[in-house]
Amino acid sequence: MSTGLIIALIVIVAVAVVAAALILLARRPQGGRTLRRRFGPEYDRAVAQHDGDARAAERDLAERVKRHGALRERPLEPAARDEYAARWGAVQERFVDSPQEAVAEADRLVAELAGARGFPDGERYEEQLDALSVHHGHHVHGYRRVHQATYAPASDAHGGTEELRASMVEARALFEELLAPVRQDTRQDTADTAPAGDSAPDERSQRAHVPWAMTSRHAKRS
Repeated sequence: MSTGLIIALIVIVAVAVVAAALILLARRPQGGRTLRRRFGPEYDRAVAQHDGDARAAERDLAERVKRHGALRERPLEPAARDEYAARWGAVQERFVDSPQEAVAEADRLVAELAGARGFPDGERYEEQLDALSVHHGHHVHGYRRVHQATYAPASDAHGGTEELRASMVEARALFEELLAPVRQDTRQDTADTAPAGDSAPDERSQRAHVPWAMTSRHAKRS
C-alpha cells in the first residue's frame, strides 16, 4: 500500500471521528453550567427536590428545555401593557385592606399575563410554571409563592402579612419581565451569555410603569 493511500485513509478516519464527536455533542443534553445559568435559583431548587442528585435534576431541567425551549413570547400592544400595569397597581392597593385576596388576584394576574405572552394557559398551572422556568428561571419562584399562598389549606392560608407581602414583591419581578417588550434577539440565543433576568437598557426604558409602594404602611392595618 502506497504512502499516499495510507495518509488518505488516516485523513478519512480522522474526519469521520470528528464528525461523530460533533454529532454526539449536538445531541447531548445541556450541561450543568449551561442549565445553571439559564435557570438560576430554579436549578438549585431542582437539585434540592432530587435530594442533592445534580444529574437527576439536570435531566429534569433539560427535559423542560426540550419541551418549552422553542417557545417564543408574543408581544403585547402598548395599551395592553398599560392595562396590566394599572391592574397590578390596583392589586397592590387592595393589599392594604385584604392581603390574602390581593395575593390571590396577583396569582391570577400573573397567570393571565403569561398566557397572553404565549405560555401555556393558567388552567394548566404546572405546565405553565415549567415553561416560565425555562424562559424566566431567575424570577419564576415569585409566581410559585403567590400561587401556593392562594391555594394553601385554610389553616395555613394566612401565613402572616409579611410573608404575603414578600411573595407579592417577588412575583412582581416576574410580572415586570413578562410586561417588557419582546427582545429582538431571542432568549435562546443569549441564554449562555447572560442571566435570564438581565434586560437590555433599551428594554428597561420601554417597560410599562408598574407602580409599587409596598412598605410597612401596607401591613399595619392587617
